[in-house]
Amino acid sequence: MPFTPENPLIIQSDLSVLVEVNSPHYAAARDMLARFAELEKSPEHIHTYRISPLSLWNAAASGLNADEISEALGQYSKYEIPQNVFFEVNETLGRYGKILLDRSGKDLVLSSDDPILITEIWQHKAVKPYLKERLDENSVLIDLLYRGHLKQALTRLGYPVKDLAGYLPGAKLKLQCREQTLAGEPFHLRDYQKESREIFHAGGGPEGGSGVIVLPCGAGKTIVGISVIERLQVQTLILTTNITASRQWKSEILDKTSLTKEQIGEYSGEVKEICPITVATYNILTYRKKKTEGFPHFSIFNQGNWGLIIYDEVHLLPAPVFRFTAELQARRRLGLTATLVREDGLETDVFSLIGPKRFDVPWRELETQGWIATALCCEIRLPLPQDLRLEYAVAGGRAKFRIASENPNKLPLVEHLIRKHEGDSILVIGQYIDQVEGFSKDLDAPIITGKTPSDERDVLYDRFRKGDIKVLIVSKVANFAIDLPDANVAIQISGTFGSRQEEAQRLGRILRPKSDGSVAHFYTLVTRETRELEFARNRQTFLTEQGYHYNIQDAADVFKESIPSA
Repeated sequence: MPFTPENPLIIQSDLSVLVEVNSPHYAAARDMLARFAELEKSPEHIHTYRISPLSLWNAAASGLNADEISEALGQYSKYEIPQNVFFEVNETLGRYGKILLDRSGKDLVLSSDDPILITEIWQHKAVKPYLKERLDENSVLIDLLYRGHLKQALTRLGYPVKDLAGYLPGAKLKLQCREQTLAGEPFHLRDYQKESREIFHAGGGPEGGSGVIVLPCGAGKTIVGISVIERLQVQTLILTTNITASRQWKSEILDKTSLTKEQIGEYSGEVKEICPITVATYNILTYRKKKTEGFPHFSIFNQGNWGLIIYDEVHLLPAPVFRFTAELQARRRLGLTATLVREDGLETDVFSLIGPKRFDVPWRELETQGWIATALCCEIRLPLPQDLRLEYAVAGGRAKFRIASENPNKLPLVEHLIRKHEGDSILVIGQYIDQVEGFSKDLDAPIITGKTPSDERDVLYDRFRKGDIKVLIVSKVANFAIDLPDANVAIQISGTFGSRQEEAQRLGRILRPKSDGSVAHFYTLVTRETRELEFARNRQTFLTEQGYHYNIQDAADVFKESIPSA
């Protein structure tokens, strides 16, 4: 392959890919890479992607083959591609579907065309407990109970299972989506919502019915979930991150479908209803009085005749739910999220237990189409006060981060930004309760934390939506599924170390299209020359992958300048 200087990719033998941001083909190459590679680093000029086994298996599940990936890499590569890259891509991609799981009466059969591979699996210590008996050289009998455990174990060994065993049909539920909402507004699915639903459904065959749909915050993931329920016409369990999100799901289902209030139940710490559509929180599912005791509420759901389980914000699944998911493998499973990244590296568990990524669309593509708001991201760096520098210097790692995060110089900067955006709907988001409570007092603005009762939260959110409240202080509860359509400014004063998913979720609070077509502003306040700055770089990685650019400013300059127009 000849040297092509205008191309942006430098592909290396370790399956890392360097991408030149200033190339005229950067945007096209970035969108192409997102289908089968993961972003690792995103400094100003050169971004680094990694082609990993998981990224390739997700690509395989979406229908991509090795030839298409090789052709795409060749199209944008600056230099000749090392031959081992083609070999590794082909080899790794070929592992998906090499092992099949199918049903045989009340049991399951694990099979492969490669008898040596079956022999290896039969003898492996990590897999052996889940195997029942060797049927022949190409197949092994396993118990239904171990469907999820087996898939999890084999994925970790590098052999993802293609599950064709199907699902329990579940109890039927008749419903249809409305053509008009309860408010009389026209309602119809967008093209990408229809596409994601049909890809998940896969014609009702065994290759569909489980997996994850990835869409930006504000792009209508709830609507996709509702459309899947309508497509399947089955009783459904919906798992959410908190009570507020549960009630938003209930409200959306009532507004968009023919179902009645009596058919939609809430199961939480406050209300315990089991209905054809039941919306529950992860917290109630994993609740137990003592570590030595069982999970009393889980048995209720396990006994239900669900035809579908929806995992909202699936990237946040707590570890106990992972274990339970293994026991719910016989049910159709739909995961919804804006980002599949997890800082604990458990993306493979989401893949094996919920299912592969079925549908993804670049954030900026939906922005171009007008489905999500245009957002300007700005990182503002400010100094640590002189009297805190010594305290910071002698503190331990976590303490350093907190001192930097709670930098008192952030308050006058936030006050300045609020004045600059007077009349806008502004969220001030922080990690530490003492910090957000202090900001609430100093700014004379209402606050929502984990301690705020659900009813009070709902009232404050409603007042914010109506414009009665212009500035709302929120803790990390704002990281989760909160529908605030007219919020157009977010000021992030502190966060969870270097969490990429948190950064994406927080930006997502202001991405719903604005009624007046205005631009959204996302500010992150970072203390210069501290650990907070180090973590900020990692936090931005996912959004950089999605095409967002952070404008870096000095606090002193911000005080002097007006807010740039879109």
